[in-house]
Amino acid sequence: MLRFLALSLLFSLCACSRSNKLIIGTDATYPPFEFVDEHGQISGVDVEVGREIGKALGREVEFRNINFDGLITALRTGSIDLVISAMTATPERRKSIDFSEPYVKTGLSILAAKGSTVQSAADLKTPGRKIVVRLGTTGESWARENLKEAKITALDADVSCVMEVVNGNVDAWIYDQLSIMNYQLKHEEKTRALLAPLREEVWAVGLKQGDDELKAKVNEVLARMRADGSFAKLAERYMAKEKEMMSAQNLPFVFELK
Repeated sequence: MLRFLALSLLFSLCACSRSNKLIIGTDATYPPFEFVDEHGQISGVDVEVGREIGKALGREVEFRNINFDGLITALRTGSIDLVISAMTATPERRKSIDFSEPYVKTGLSILAAKGSTVQSAADLKTPGRKIVVRLGTTGESWARENLKEAKITALDADVSCVMEVVNGNVDAWIYDQLSIMNYQLKHEEKTRALLAPLREEVWAVGLKQGDDELKAKVNEVLARMRADGSFAKLAERYMAKEKEMMSAQNLPFVFELK
């Protein structure tokens, strides 16, 4: 009987420990928003947002590194409480999960080869353009819908797409703004970033449908972070070069939602 009581107490304590934690899922392969740092810790802009939410709830935060295509399943099955992972709030995803108010506005943009004559989205429509896209992305769907006369190559890795531009095999790569900025900074001598969005998208925190109390608290934290300059501080810490690039092209920064 004593052994049974001890085991019951142990399971009860474990359950309490889990219930008091805020479990956040993220795919830590997308710097500066989520990545594994030199100490093996999950870090980045989205991690800081998650910590602020946990602090407001008075709950310990645990981050779980999950492949992006498994995040929604993990949320729906209760393995995690939130998704904070640079996730676009699309109509398709809204069919299975809920979203907070947006905290990032971004969009599709262009990484152009240095020697290409592409200077804007309009130039992509010149017949015979060579375009590379990441397989299965919104960049691919946009290109196939809007660039009927282009020669489109679809590859399954970011690095492969970048190298097509770097090596001058294509005129441009169509992908999200933040990735374009990061890769351009790595290949400044061979590429140009044209950041005016071809199509705007917003990122938000993913929640289980019906969890209205948690959603209200998350929205409260996001609104407070916008008002008190927290997002501006995160930009200075993690995204100074990206902010400078967008300012040089007279574009609002990703945290400026209006």
